[in-house]
Parts: sequence; structure tokens; C-alpha cells
Amino acid sequence: MAGAGVVCVAFLVLCAVMPSLATDYTVGDSSGWALGADYSTWTSGKTFAVGDTLVFNYGGGHTVDEVSASDYSTCTVGNAITSDSSGATTVSLKKAGTHYFICGVIGHCGGGMKLAVTVEAGQTTAPPASSSSATPSSGTATTTSPATPTATATTTTTTPTYTNAHSSAGNALSLSVAVVITWLALFGLVLS
Repeated sequence: MAGAGVVCVAFLVLCAVMPSLATDYTVGDSSGWALGADYSTWTSGKTFAVGDTLVFNYGGGHTVDEVSASDYSTCTVGNAITSDSSGATTVSLKKAGTHYFICGVIGHCGGGMKLAVTVEAGQTTAPPASSSSATPSSGTATTTSPATPTATATTTTTTPTYTNAHSSAGNALSLSVAVVITWLALFGLVLS
């Protein structure tokens, strides 16, 4: 029965550690997604990885639009890859590369509501015989093999997932499951 207690404690530790591998970033911290914020300063010192999430909190009259690098640079609205105006937008960072976000209301991007986030691959590794270059703002990636001089390019298009939640329910669920299993194991130890 002591073995069950050890397994239970190990499972509890595993459940507590696993959700912490990804980070939820609240864009602009307490300022949120608003005019006048400096998002370049906000991103400095942060390392974003695949699996992390960006949480945009904002009032009415704003949007969160993922756009191309070109539209980001020129603050061009109307060509969004994805758009949300719910006031609480959560973006899962599913691909490595640079992701570009602006407020789609005319004049807001020029007023500072623009964010560029460079996402690192994290634990994923590419085969050593390949090199890749990405243009994540459009959601495409191109991979070519240097071993073949006439290699063809493969293009994949993905769209990020947007949800309207302030926190990660997955973290709460993992902790809840761990607590229930721990209590059941302790109950089993007491009965034995």
C-alpha cells in the first residue's frame, strides 16, 4: 500500500508541473490592449514558445486582428487573418515564428495598438537534413531540403484558435484531477 502512496504523490507532482510548461501572457499586463501602451517594451525580456497563450483584455471599440507582416508595418486594416472583438481574446501560439496583431479600428494601430510576438519552437525539433524558413504572420511555412538541388517547397496554412476565456481551464482541471486522485489514494491508505 505504501507503493500506492508514492505513485499518488508522483502523479500529483506531475499534474502540478505539466500545466506550468506553457505560459499565459496577459498582453499589456494591467494596462491591457489599449491605446497609448508600449507593446515593444512589454514583449522585451519575454520568451514566447509554442503552447503559450496571449490573453488580450480590452473594452468595447477595439479588436484583436492577426495580420501579415506587411499589414502590421503599414497599419493596414481590413485584411485580417483572424479577428475578434469580444473584449477577452485568448490566442494559442501554435506555430513558431513571428505573429503580428493590431487593433482593426482605423487609427488605433497608428496609436500604438500593435504587437509583434516572436514564438520559439520550444521542444519541437526539425530533422537535421532540412532547413526551414517561416512567414508565420500569414500562417505559412516553407521547408526545403538542401540534399536535393531541385527540391520542391511544401506550404501549410494554419489558423490560430481564438477563445473567449480569461484563464486556462486546463490548468484548473489538471489540479482538480490531481487533488481527487490524491484524496482517493490517501483514503485507500487509511482503510488498509
